Amino acid sequence: MERLKERIVNCTACDLSKTRNHAIWGEGNPNADILIIGEAPGADEDRIGRPFVGKSGQLLDKILLACGFTRQEHVFLSNILRCRPPGNRVPKEEEVDKCIAYLYEQIELVNPKIIVPLGATALKRLLNDDSLKITKIRGNWIQWENRLVMPVFHPAALLRNPALKRDTWEDFKKIVYKYRELVNPAHYSEHV
Repeated sequence: MERLKERIVNCTACDLSKTRNHAIWGEGNPNADILIIGEAPGADEDRIGRPFVGKSGQLLDKILLACGFTRQEHVFLSNILRCRPPGNRVPKEEEVDKCIAYLYEQIELVNPKIIVPLGATALKRLLNDDSLKITKIRGNWIQWENRLVMPVFHPAALLRNPALKRDTWEDFKKIVYKYRELVNPAHYSEHV
């Protein structure tokens, strides 16, 4: 994992390396049973050098806490891209092509039982399928590379449209149930 981190933080494979402050390699338990994947770092992440630290990350932390999960013990956080696209635009195909191998290598190293792509871009790029619609697939388990994938709405979408929070909470409850089934039957959450 340290060798991968070194390669990521020093990567110059695409032009995003010229405008970034930090390349974000990931954060959390390197042996986590849950891997959460976002689209790309935002302004706060680029400035601080950690994933999911802005408003979306704060909301994600609240959701994880309600599930009884922590960054330190239960999850590893990663992204499709390691550098912030200017203006938080959607990643370009060529940027994803240069960066996605890092994610696949990270998945192999962490070896999670459950993968949670946050939002449409993470879902489409992880599974390499542009036809997927987060609104249709979210909340349903998908088998991929001998792993279980649970697509959910990105926390940024919840901030823009609070009506999505109920569906997202139902999806995360399914993740807690599956975690209990696969990892720890005694996993505690006062809400699930």
